[in-house]
Amino acid sequence: METREQMECALCGFTTAGNFVGDICPQCNLTYWRCSNCRYTITAARPPETCPGCHQKADFLNITCYTEECGGPGKIDPRI
Repeated sequence: METREQMECALCGFTTAGNFVGDICPQCNLTYWRCSNCRYTITAARPPETCPGCHQKADFLNITCYTEECGGPGKIDPRI
């Protein structure tokens, strides 16, 4: 029996077979982002150029959990 991977948005609960394109939920267009400078966490469709926490230009990491390996949908991935 073949099992198909299913993704669930950690924010709105939308589910779909396969992966979200670019790890962005097609329903709410939001994901969890963490600042690489101060670790400030936000939810947004795209990360900002300047962090609202430290007010610096920073890279933002997508820290949304989509699979059981990181704790399951609805959580922030603790491995990141």
